[in-house]
Amino acid sequence: MNTHSLKLLLILLTITFPSTQCDDDLVDQICKKTPFYDLCISTLKSNSNGKDVKGLASVMADTMLSNATDTLSYIRAEINRTPDPKIERALAYCAELYIPVVKYNLPQAIDALSKGQFEFAADGISDAAKEADSCEKMISWSEELAALSDRNKLIHSLSDVAVAIVKILLKG
Repeated sequence: MNTHSLKLLLILLTITFPSTQCDDDLVDQICKKTPFYDLCISTLKSNSNGKDVKGLASVMADTMLSNATDTLSYIRAEINRTPDPKIERALAYCAELYIPVVKYNLPQAIDALSKGQFEFAADGISDAAKEADSCEKMISWSEELAALSDRNKLIHSLSDVAVAIVKILLKG
């Protein structure tokens, strides 16, 4: 079966059976179209029951929101913990970047996904990655903030995967 036929089959299956069990093959096929296959697989395998492609995109966006929320909580805890004013300023800057991501960007992107507004969803998801990148630039000088750096990189990678899945929806 060629790629075009497979895409057509996936689209027809998604339209015809939107609430059928999402099997491992669909998750595998979708994840192969993303930049971080292993991250995609590990995120979706345990959360894909009954999901179509749109549902998988929603799982990724929900995972991003959860991680961004955890990251914001982590940043706030670090602000209270650090005695270093320079680190505190960098963390405060990062908190200011993550607040709109957690309160607006990602919730609105998730809502847009549910309404089929895929371009708007992709924009909101991409914005989250940009804010994580801005935070990363602010803290890159500090080895003490390596854990936050890892969190920023995860948010960026999750965003890349989520946007890749949303782009599959845009092509459909």
